[in-house]
Amino acid sequence: MNTKKWLAVGTCVTALGLFSACSDDESSPVVPVTPDSSSAIAPESSNANPNSSADVGGSSSSATAPVPTSSSDAEGVVDSSFTNMGVSEIMYNAPGGSALEWVEVYIKKGPDITDMQLSNLRLDGAVSFNFPTGSLKYGEYVIVTNDVNLFNQTYAGKLPAGCKVYGPWDKDPKTGAVAKLVNEGDVVEVKLKGEGDVSAAFSSQPPWPSLADGKGRTLVYRGSGNEADPNSWGASAVENGSPCAGGDKVLDASTVRLNEIKPYALGVSDGWVELYNSGSAPVDVKGWELESKLKGKKWTVGGANTVVPANGYLLLEATADVFGEGLFLSDNGDEIYLFEAVAGTRTGKETSLLISAGKQSSGIVEVAGGTVAQGAMATETPGAANSALKAGPIFISEIHYHENENDLNDLEFLELVNKGDAPVTLVENVNNVPQGWKIEGVNMEFAATDVIAAGGKMVLFSDSLKAKESLLRVRYSIDESVPIRFYAGKLSNRGETVAVKKPYSYVTKADNTKQWYYEISDATLYSDRWPGMTEADGKGKSLNRKDFTTTGYGSAVWSALAPTPGK
Repeated sequence: MNTKKWLAVGTCVTALGLFSACSDDESSPVVPVTPDSSSAIAPESSNANPNSSADVGGSSSSATAPVPTSSSDAEGVVDSSFTNMGVSEIMYNAPGGSALEWVEVYIKKGPDITDMQLSNLRLDGAVSFNFPTGSLKYGEYVIVTNDVNLFNQTYAGKLPAGCKVYGPWDKDPKTGAVAKLVNEGDVVEVKLKGEGDVSAAFSSQPPWPSLADGKGRTLVYRGSGNEADPNSWGASAVENGSPCAGGDKVLDASTVRLNEIKPYALGVSDGWVELYNSGSAPVDVKGWELESKLKGKKWTVGGANTVVPANGYLLLEATADVFGEGLFLSDNGDEIYLFEAVAGTRTGKETSLLISAGKQSSGIVEVAGGTVAQGAMATETPGAANSALKAGPIFISEIHYHENENDLNDLEFLELVNKGDAPVTLVENVNNVPQGWKIEGVNMEFAATDVIAAGGKMVLFSDSLKAKESLLRVRYSIDESVPIRFYAGKLSNRGETVAVKKPYSYVTKADNTKQWYYEISDATLYSDRWPGMTEADGKGKSLNRKDFTTTGYGSAVWSALAPTPGK
């Protein structure tokens, strides 16, 4: 929430700016991977499913959906005494080159909204839109789109009676045209006066489903979990999705997943691809298709052994014997997909892995909360269970993502710590070209003067506070030896991915600009729904790191404690 804050001396400062759960860099942070499931989106409440009678622009009612029977641990406890908003479906890249984009919004739990305008219901983040006067009832699913006419043309005769369609959303101040959802990924926020906000992420990178990226499907919320987490989303089972209708089904996932991939290393290794089968029956992957987004190429799986045993592993050498030619996967990182295919036709089931920049393997590990995360591996384990994710030396050590709005001196911040035994200058010289480290999620890039001492810390505040460094040191008793820096973005009050990224390499493009690739030093996807940590959600406490043996994914490595920036 963008709130005005006052320092102790009474100086007014404002923390403004959009945040992003995904990077525009070719290399992205470790992100959780969608587990095998197929479920429906529905409001989570003991409310009866009422039929809507509110009317906007001649509409009468919207579809209702059943209440789900279970909720993931990632969901946490949601207070149903107030209205909790949700995003149930997103079309961010329509098929056939269509410019159509839309977001489906609903009440996830709690009371109806009598008047959306008076309740200040709005979209923020990737796009902005203020809802007009009118009610929104539990059980209704309404659409906000960039183009109402194009939406109605696309779905003519396919919408449930009374489907409410709003739009267009606001213009982009930079272009003067109606804003667009960035295909590479962003975050759509649904905000409501008081509580009940939601931040819904989307992305075209693994492990998000590729079928929602211009291939005819939408992203569908599975009905539980953190809406910023890819685990919570799937590709729609229906072409073009099912706007205004609850109970949307997602495509079943394969029991076979890309588990670990080793890139090519000249004179050392051709690399390899490891598969894991979580199912109770063996799966033959002969004829399945492996695809590299970076190379723009695909290979068909073959070779002498193509059966992945039940609850077991299959190691595929990246050679011509298996793939018809060598894969030669780059250490700059890549987006790798494996598609189930029968007689040369893809079935819609897929698994994907984001390869981190670097010469090490990348893979998937289980983290707290019953989910999994992907990234660079600390140790390569071909044909066996994966090790921990590689991390450090720079870690995220404290996150104060939701300031106490009743305390004018409480301010959002991030804290970094150097767990190494040498100082780290946050600029790398790659082939004599300097490039700063980045913090993804708050839009920050470091300069050559930014150094974190061995065992030392650095505190990051909103750049609206740049002129107030001395007051910040007094407010939080931050020693002069601890550097303070400032970021342009804003931490989500609900949850998002934050990653510390180190430049690894670059490629000079045709227009003479450089495409940079990054290693991940640390990353987390925090959530305001983590069990036992609700006091960090606007109640005065922050998330404090207690485990630095791996990346910051999962609630188990964090505690909710009093803020202690720089200490």
